[in-house]
Amino acid sequence: MKVGIAYHEKYSQYDLGPGHPFRGDRFLNAKRLFDDQGLFRLPNVVMLSPEPATKEDLLRVHDRDYVNMIFRLAETETPYDIETPVSPQILEAAQLMMGGAIKVGKAVFEGDVGRGVALGCGLHHAGRNYGGGFCLFNDIAVLVEYLREKYGLKRVLILDYDVHFGNGTSDIYYSDPNVLFISLHQDPRTIYPGTGFIEQIGKDLGEGYNVNVPLPPGTGDETYLYAVNETFVPLAEEFKPQLIIGNGGSDSHFADMLGSLGLTVNGFFKLSQTIVAVAEKVCQGKLVLMPGSGYNPEVLPQCWYALTAGVVGLETIGVSDPYTPPPEPKGNRQVVEKTLMNLKRILKPYWKCFR
Repeated sequence: MKVGIAYHEKYSQYDLGPGHPFRGDRFLNAKRLFDDQGLFRLPNVVMLSPEPATKEDLLRVHDRDYVNMIFRLAETETPYDIETPVSPQILEAAQLMMGGAIKVGKAVFEGDVGRGVALGCGLHHAGRNYGGGFCLFNDIAVLVEYLREKYGLKRVLILDYDVHFGNGTSDIYYSDPNVLFISLHQDPRTIYPGTGFIEQIGKDLGEGYNVNVPLPPGTGDETYLYAVNETFVPLAEEFKPQLIIGNGGSDSHFADMLGSLGLTVNGFFKLSQTIVAVAEKVCQGKLVLMPGSGYNPEVLPQCWYALTAGVVGLETIGVSDPYTPPPEPKGNRQVVEKTLMNLKRILKPYWKCFR
């Protein structure tokens, strides 16, 4: 199967400043490792060059007043908040990243590729009229709304495996029964943005279509993948989406600076393989993966590579963790099993697979 990968050298302009955890060299370092491993030269890989998303693309998701405000802030180089500066260079990079997501989705729905990777994307903290968490616009929602308008996309499953809860994406689709949003993230009592509990299941017509799986700090590969197989896999099989979108980079890794989960590089590879297998079963393989997060430059390239390698279809990866992973804390598996039991009880009225 052909796999499209979107990347632009100007992504590195999304650099939030010296000392900030979100630096532009993340993209360059990941690209360098991909080049060293020869991934972009594989015969089934198609490189896609993004074009900047237009205001029209952004306005399918975001309120006009909010979009105009971000553009004004860029002109005057005024920060959106204390941790999210805005400049013409950052705005240009953001529009290219939105465009990268669109480019991959378009290639999938045009049949040019079977699935794809929007490298460096996944800005899931931006809602319709707000930003935050280093995010100005939500490229996941920008992609969904583009495909809805241009290709008549009806049902989409978003799997958010970032260490942080995707509050922006969740808010945007909280009342939408045609978007199944599943988020596995660190216990929100211990990490930004402090929300994403099992009781938050959506509202109105979207009730039951927002699924949160909070995990205790230190949760490692085996327990994490157990949670994926207990939630994402059966829900995808029942929901039968026309497209799966996955987002999250390396910040669920055990050595990440801002998170405290316990995934390894190989764990990300297995996660990616699982997502691919489910997509092949439920939606003819249609998948867009967005690996963009992560705050330890020593492990980010390897994790992004492992995620991408799974989508490309490699059977093994030639990269590994630079450090030895710590053991999972005793009791974590039992905590997760209890969380899943309670989650299934809450969701049982909406999903046959949990009855």
